[in-house]
Amino acid sequence: MSEVHAVFEKGVFRPLGPVDLPDKAHVVFEPHVVDDGCAPTPAMARVYDVLSRNYDTGVSDLAARHDEHQP
Repeated sequence: MSEVHAVFEKGVFRPLGPVDLPDKAHVVFEPHVVDDGCAPTPAMARVYDVLSRNYDTGVSDLAARHDEHQP
């Protein structure tokens, strides 16, 4: 078995790729925090690109209209 890279989210380790283990297999591991500065996935890169853009809506104070679309 090779290394398994995972993200710890909401109390659960989520593998970042396929893991070759049977379903419900019990495992023991020692987690190590890794900060390898890896680039975001292509999908996340597209999200970051969209979020980085500026849009001119013609409304100078969008916060004033915040409650218009709230249920």
